[in-house]
Amino acid sequence: MAFEPPPRLVRALGETAPAGDDWLAQLPTVAERAVGRRELTVERVQVPGGRSSLVVLVRRPDGTPAVLKLAPSRARPESERAALAHWAGLGAVQLLEADADDGALLLERLHPDVSVRSLPEAKALLEAAGTLRRLWVEPPAGHVFETVAERTGRQAAAMRASAGTEPETAPLVESALAARTELLAEPPAHLLLHGTFRQSKVLAGERMPWLAVGPDPVVGESAFDLARLVRDRVEDLIASPSGPSITRRRIKRLAESLEVDQERLRGWTLFRAVESGVRALRVGRPKDGELLLEFAGWL
Repeated sequence: MAFEPPPRLVRALGETAPAGDDWLAQLPTVAERAVGRRELTVERVQVPGGRSSLVVLVRRPDGTPAVLKLAPSRARPESERAALAHWAGLGAVQLLEADADDGALLLERLHPDVSVRSLPEAKALLEAAGTLRRLWVEPPAGHVFETVAERTGRQAAAMRASAGTEPETAPLVESALAARTELLAEPPAHLLLHGTFRQSKVLAGERMPWLAVGPDPVVGESAFDLARLVRDRVEDLIASPSGPSITRRRIKRLAESLEVDQERLRGWTLFRAVESGVRALRVGRPKDGELLLEFAGWL
């Protein structure tokens, strides 16, 4: 079959691809080889799919449903493989293949069209937070996962550069960078984190009601992971006249329910919202950027 990448994936990779990158052009060939070597039967490409990988619904030779995931090397698929192997299905999708040298991931089939985001907001936050808690474990000995300090260091450098060309963002950028410096001075823990957790990353399953997918794992404190969840459904928050107070209550509720320091959660929420907002402006998504920076201004 033709492995046509969904428009969402094409747009997202187009924003981040380095000059000369030909991963999308090579994708049909890469997908054919990955399917052939595993003797998989292809059902369909998942649409709209993700922003960093091609997700293909397949069946294994014995008829078991599965998912084949293919991502460019800059999306760190081997890091995702290592995290999923360490979690071993506890709170996260199960890795079905212990090793592979082609960068592809063969995963347990969940219900790809049913995420926790389909639930009412309060219930969705509760279920998502419960799933996230299961992932916060000690990283494996000798791990090579990126740390929060390393990842946010790269992001901070890009934020400083953007602030020079977007003067109106400079005050928020400075506040976010100051928060990062303070937070990294005395990190309370070094746990394995999902790294890019949000409601849409939690899908319905058979083994467990809800399981996390699509990690970009990082090692650090749990407040960093939880911070991305705080701003879920940000468009609804911005549209609400009580958005700032809802956000403050959400931070308090999530911090208390997951035993995370409230001020550290607020600080990482600020940093991550500003970083995402500045990046959105930089790659030509002004509406997303403005929403995120307005949200960050409440913090």
